[in-house]
Amino acid sequence: MSLLKITDLTQRFGGLTAVSNLQVDLEEGGLYGLIGPNGAGKTTIFNMVSGFYTPTEGVINFNGTKLNGKKPHSVTALGIGRTFQNIRLWHDMTVLDNIRLSQHYHLGYSVFEPFLRTKNYYKNEKRIEEKSMELLGVFDLQDIAHEFPKNLPYGIQRRVEIARALAAEPKLLLLDEPAAGLSSADVSDLIDHIRWIHDNFDITIWMIEHQMEVIMNLCQYIKVIDFGKTIAEGTPEEIQKNPQVIKAYLGDEGEMYA
Repeated sequence: MSLLKITDLTQRFGGLTAVSNLQVDLEEGGLYGLIGPNGAGKTTIFNMVSGFYTPTEGVINFNGTKLNGKKPHSVTALGIGRTFQNIRLWHDMTVLDNIRLSQHYHLGYSVFEPFLRTKNYYKNEKRIEEKSMELLGVFDLQDIAHEFPKNLPYGIQRRVEIARALAAEPKLLLLDEPAAGLSSADVSDLIDHIRWIHDNFDITIWMIEHQMEVIMNLCQYIKVIDFGKTIAEGTPEEIQKNPQVIKAYLGDEGEMYA
C-alpha cells in the first residue's frame, strides 16, 4: 500500500527548475534512498514533502491526504518526521526537553490545563517524560538527558535529532544526510541505529545520503536524480551497475563506497 505518492512534482525558483516532473511511490514499511550530486534537488524534494516549500506543479499525497500548501507543523501532525542536513536542535533546552517538546501533538489535554495544573496535566506530563526517557534509552542517550545539545559531540547531536523526530510518532521519517560530518565509527553506529529503528518501529524511512556505505547497506530501493530529474531507480545492486548513475554521480564503480 502506498504511504507517499508524488505525481508530476515540479519546483521552480524564478528561471531555475530545481525539480522536474518527479514521480515517487513509497510503500508502507520500506527503507528508501534518494541520491544525486550536490545541487541535484534532493533537499528541495524533502522541503516540499515536509511543507517548507509549496510545489510549483504536481501533487504530494501522504496516507490519503494532499500535502500541497500545508505548513510544516500540519505535515508533522499528519505523521511525517524530519531531520536536517544541518542539525536543528533547540540548543538552550536539555536533551530531554527536546524530546518532550516534540510530543506536544500527543499531549492529550486542553490549552488551559497547564495553567490550571489539573490532574490530567500531571498524568500526561509524567507519561511523556517516561516515554522520552525510554526513547533516549533506545539511543543510549539516557545519561545525557539533562545536558544541553550545544555541549555534546556532533555524532551524539545527530542521534538526539533522530530521537526527537521519532518522538512525534511519525509514519514516515525523512533523514537528510544523517551521516554528514560523522566519523567512520559514528557512521557504522548510525547504520546500526537506522536498521534497528526500521526493524523495530512501525515506520517507513526515506533518506538522502552521499555516503554510499550508508545507502547501499540500508536501502531496499534507491532513486537517483541529477539536475532535478530522475535518471535511474532500482535496487542497490541495479544502481551500482547503472552506467548513467556511474557517469553522472559516482564517477566509476571503484568509488561506490568511497
